[in-house]
Amino acid sequence: QVQLVESGGGLVQAGGSLRLSCAASGLTFSTYAMGWFRQDLEKEREFVSGIRWTGGSTYYADSVKGRFTISRDNAKNTVYLQMNSLKPEDTAVYFCAADPYGRGWSRRLSDYDYWGQGTQVTVSS
Repeated sequence: QVQLVESGGGLVQAGGSLRLSCAASGLTFSTYAMGWFRQDLEKEREFVSGIRWTGGSTYYADSVKGRFTISRDNAKNTVYLQMNSLKPEDTAVYFCAADPYGRGWSRRLSDYDYWGQGTQVTVSS
């Protein structure tokens, strides 16, 4: 049974930082690309960042480029999202997802086979 479990969300002031983690089990983690998505109230779920299975290629939405950094540790079956210079508009539930085809750059939800339950990030102004 595949499980993706996010952690690290919380409440932070604008300009602050958070580090999200997503621990994977039940799959051969090193063969999957991983993505982070977010969804705020009444909005569609949107791509935030992705990383290929080797970790050598990373991808970002324009809205987070230069502020967020994705990384992975295949030995720990974990993908991270370091979020700096947070803004109120970053407030959302953040989800990690696994892409079996190793793309990392895909913004299409249907390209990801497995999803976590999400972790809430709230940025106050």
